Amino acid sequence: MSNRIRFKHIVAVSLFAVLSACASQLQDAAARGEVFDPYENANRGIHKFNLGVDRFLFRPASKGYVKIVPDPMVTSFNNFAENISLPGQAVDYLLQGNLKQSGNALLRFVINSTVGGFGLSKPADELNLPPVDTDFGETLHVWGFGEGAYVELPFYGPSTTRDAVGVVVNLFSNPINFSPTRPADNLGVYAEVVRRMGDRGRFSDTVDSILYESADSYAQARLIYLQNRRFELARDDEDAYLGLYSDPYADTGTDPVRDPYLDPYEDPYEDPYAE
Repeated sequence: MSNRIRFKHIVAVSLFAVLSACASQLQDAAARGEVFDPYENANRGIHKFNLGVDRFLFRPASKGYVKIVPDPMVTSFNNFAENISLPGQAVDYLLQGNLKQSGNALLRFVINSTVGGFGLSKPADELNLPPVDTDFGETLHVWGFGEGAYVELPFYGPSTTRDAVGVVVNLFSNPINFSPTRPADNLGVYAEVVRRMGDRGRFSDTVDSILYESADSYAQARLIYLQNRRFELARDDEDAYLGLYSDPYADTGTDPVRDPYLDPYEDPYEDPYAE
């Protein structure tokens, strides 16, 4: 193992220990649907920085990307990014004690990587294999770690102390990163950037309305992120949130895992029949 890989893991483990210790000492407001943001001043400073990066770099690049690149190719690149994340998701499911979904993730990876042309398409969907969608933040949730404080990460955006640990660990823990035949270092990072560009371009109007048309874009982005994330983690434990939130997909039959064009920036708790 190279010194570079050792250094990455030392950083990841150190950050995990620090943030986990902090998260355990913070009041967990998720169960009550509250917002716990003790670092709001610092977060707002980072939010302002992220807005500048988006306005002058990411937004124009993303809009140009989806305008120039044909939509089927954008979908293929998104599929590729999702596919190379599957081995890492398999590890997370294993750590969560979910052997079935861990096997599904590996099977989807094998099928999509071979029949699907390195993951550019998803024949696993046509075979009706169960969808997978997890990360190390969810693993920590399963292990009983609280949500902790809301934080906004530079370049990355909204998160929590628990999910911030998950972001770092997932960045370096994907088994593909240790394959001697991988085509390029940090391939997963590059693919994720391209996927985010595709999402930013496709949902540009929605994101723009949040970031540039809201009276307080920081508060709006924070609320939408926390509601989406809490709903996502509650899908398998709905009783924990019974009485607080209703199922926004009950009437529509929409599943955010199966529908790649579902707007990830939409408020999942917004009443679709509200005036």
